[in-house]
Amino acid sequence: MKLSHLQKYILLSGYGEKGKFNRNKLLKFYDKQKKKPKIEDRVNVITKSLERLIDKELLIGYGTKTPHKWFVKEIKLTASGKRMAKRLRGEQQQLPLK
Repeated sequence: MKLSHLQKYILLSGYGEKGKFNRNKLLKFYDKQKKKPKIEDRVNVITKSLERLIDKELLIGYGTKTPHKWFVKEIKLTASGKRMAKRLRGEQQQLPLK
């Protein structure tokens, strides 16, 4: 399964936590980058990544639902999400050798 850097960061940060954790901790992902997007863009990208991980059944989202939209406040890894995070921690990165 192909995952983005942000999705890998979400899984690995959730693997270190026990139970539910707040999604505001995920904003630290952008502290390491040189070009930092606007705050609104960061929140939107994190929300989309969380929704995609929920669709892949790697996360459980807790929050409120309006008639048009979900507002995810806390997240928790599923069993398959924990397995994926454990595999990500053990994988070495492939070098682009020709």
